[in-house]
Amino acid sequence: MAGMLSVSRTDLAQRRQQLRRRRQIKNFQTIWRTFAVASLAGSLLWVAIQPMWVLKTSKDIGISGNELFPDESIQSLIALPYPQFLLRVKPSQIAQSLQQQPIITQAKVSRRLFPPSLKVQIKERIPVATAQLPHKSNNHTGNQKKSVGLLDATGLWVPLEKYTDHNPRLQLPKLKIIGLPEEYRPFWSQLYQLIRQSEIQITEIDFQDRTNLILKTELGEVHLGMPNSRLSEQIQVLSQLRQLSVKVPPQGIDYIDLKNPKSPIVQMNAKKQARNGKKQKKNK
Repeated sequence: MAGMLSVSRTDLAQRRQQLRRRRQIKNFQTIWRTFAVASLAGSLLWVAIQPMWVLKTSKDIGISGNELFPDESIQSLIALPYPQFLLRVKPSQIAQSLQQQPIITQAKVSRRLFPPSLKVQIKERIPVATAQLPHKSNNHTGNQKKSVGLLDATGLWVPLEKYTDHNPRLQLPKLKIIGLPEEYRPFWSQLYQLIRQSEIQITEIDFQDRTNLILKTELGEVHLGMPNSRLSEQIQVLSQLRQLSVKVPPQGIDYIDLKNPKSPIVQMNAKKQARNGKKQKKNK
């Protein structure tokens, strides 16, 4: 029994010694790993704060997707102090701030390490019409002020200066619309698509009278009445009248009434017809 007890005590002592060694090894490994990770993090931090990882000027921001505005204009919208450490820049915040600009609909920003720079991809808000608000009288001077903006395909009205401030040479859309945006916005997208597909050139849309949408076309004025579900049919009938200018000169037409597209009416201008008749008699 004494021999068995002595052996057991010896085994226990050896096991305890082995456990101590294992713990020492694990502690050493933990300390080594911690030191290695800290060294790596410190090295990365040291590399990151070196001058080579710094945005020096706005020229270190690459812009893509812009057609209406030059790179410099988009770069000026990114409020960053220079020099700026690249890893301190938050791309998501920059993208969000760009998307708050009325001339930009989408923005994506990412970092580039070689060379250190920012890559900015944007989608501009493309204007499709020059939109003029109804005249407003000035109480002090009695004059009327005219507010002009640009309209995109969705019907969003943006003040003209928001575009021209970034591109003074911006080519304005040929299509013009007059009226309050909140009045024509519900049907603008449909109307714009119909105008694009129309075989008749339409240069102006007047919606100052809610009950009568007026188009200025190559055939003359066209009255559509209150905008409703018949818009598509009305524009189709208008295209069918494209040969009208061959029979009747636009100067002799007062307006074309398409309020009922199934029964279009061409209202002739009696005064102009009388003048033309007198001129023809004189020529004879």
